Amino acid sequence: MTAIVDYGIGNLFSLVSSFSKIGEKAVVTSDVASIESADRIILPGVGAFEDAAKKLRASGLDKVVIAETEKGKPLMGICLGMQMLFEKSYEYGEHEGLGLIKGEVVPFLGRIPTDLKIPHMGWNRLEYEGERDEIFKYLEEDTFVYFVHSFYATGCEESLIATAEYGTRVTAAVRSGNVFGCQFHPEKSGKVGLAILKAFCEL
Repeated sequence: MTAIVDYGIGNLFSLVSSFSKIGEKAVVTSDVASIESADRIILPGVGAFEDAAKKLRASGLDKVVIAETEKGKPLMGICLGMQMLFEKSYEYGEHEGLGLIKGEVVPFLGRIPTDLKIPHMGWNRLEYEGERDEIFKYLEEDTFVYFVHSFYATGCEESLIATAEYGTRVTAAVRSGNVFGCQFHPEKSGKVGLAILKAFCEL
């Protein structure tokens, strides 16, 4: 069973639907016992980093997520959920992340050509870094996924497993041991996203 952490940041049931399509049970939950008994954890996120991080900490679920990953349980952060895995974010200020992956989150503004729109929104091609990670084992070489974000992770070369090109080299996915992050939305990426979630469930 997959626990999708509910800390009050929006509708998460499209993720539940995606897991259902691959024959895996997933529950949206803020219950500590449910998260602790789950086989794996999804940390979602939408909106602003500061607000989401405050809500996660206020719920106390940040400590639960960290403790479970320290036991070796697979964790995947999605979009803002991925950004919160890093040490800090410079989204309208400086904010502390969970520190599960080395790196920081910075704005596109001032770092990409001015003719490119912000947010980076829509389909973009994944470029695998080094030997393809097992999370991508079901994917073809030329694969597109769906992004919506105005900030991206940097300084995370040691955990980088995929990038995308958008006026700069954009961190698309990271892995540090049992901790994964996807800047794109698997649940909005059609069959490709389902294949990634399937591989995650097989870890």
